[in-house]
Amino acid sequence: MTTTIIWTIAIISGLGLLLALTLYLVAQRFKVVEDPRIELVEKAMPGANCGGCGFAGCHAFADSAVKAPNLDNHFCPVGGNETMKKVAEILGYEIKEKAPMVAVVRCAGTCAARPKTSEYDGSVSCKVKASLYAGDTGCAYGCLGCGDCVAACKFGALSMDPETGLPVVDEEKCTACGACVKACPKAIIELRKKGPRGMREFVSCVNKDKGPSVKKACANACIGCGICQKTCTHNAITVENNVAYIDFDKCKLCRECEAMCPTGAIHGVNFPKPLDKDAVKARVQERQKKAREAAAAAAAKPVGEPVESPVQEPVVLKKEESNG
Repeated sequence: MTTTIIWTIAIISGLGLLLALTLYLVAQRFKVVEDPRIELVEKAMPGANCGGCGFAGCHAFADSAVKAPNLDNHFCPVGGNETMKKVAEILGYEIKEKAPMVAVVRCAGTCAARPKTSEYDGSVSCKVKASLYAGDTGCAYGCLGCGDCVAACKFGALSMDPETGLPVVDEEKCTACGACVKACPKAIIELRKKGPRGMREFVSCVNKDKGPSVKKACANACIGCGICQKTCTHNAITVENNVAYIDFDKCKLCRECEAMCPTGAIHGVNFPKPLDKDAVKARVQERQKKAREAAAAAAAKPVGEPVESPVQEPVVLKKEESNG
């Protein structure tokens, strides 16, 4: 009996050692040697694993960055330019700094401006709600108010305002990872440049219906009238599908469009002074009047007669005004 037990233990131990040796040899034969720089890059990352960079996580980003010929297609929104400088230093690459971005809620349909037309009593999820029907207000494009964006944010940068029923973005906490953008079934959240000193202009509406029905559904909606587009002298505004959009790369933050918007759908954020709408409107109207007069004068000229360009008087600096 004792001999049987001893032989059993010996055979099992020998078999275990043989299998372990086999596994070791196979592992050595087929092991993949990872570039040590991948670990260094991953350690330089913030470790959020949010997917905002377009990769599954920080390790996947690091692996791709090491294998890439440059960092043109790689950017960590959470770590920003400082993190990318560290990554570039590890890999010996150069990077172009990118302007910081922030999430913006493009819906101003508050509870007061967008009255409910029905009551929803289902699962508290924007995704579920959107799959069932257009929403419980007359606007089929606006915020559904269930807070999927808040749940998706790993940085606590979003919260629901109980008074307005809309999400609020905390700029200090927002990393522009884009998780809220992906979570919103109505696509009302957009990543935009923060702008100088945080100042920016955007149209807080995505409703594509025509003016009368839009105004009936929400008092704060864009009606696609095109006044803002005609006002902008920088070609920063376009009106497509009955809704205006401001190109943040072209916008000069003059706030003229905001002053001229008849519904208040254009929002200015973080400007140091309140907008004097009357003064801005007067300035715009005066400029437009001069433009009409100039166009009328040009039209009155006989065909073929050259249009005289205004001659500017030379500027003469007084002695006390000059640098000398």
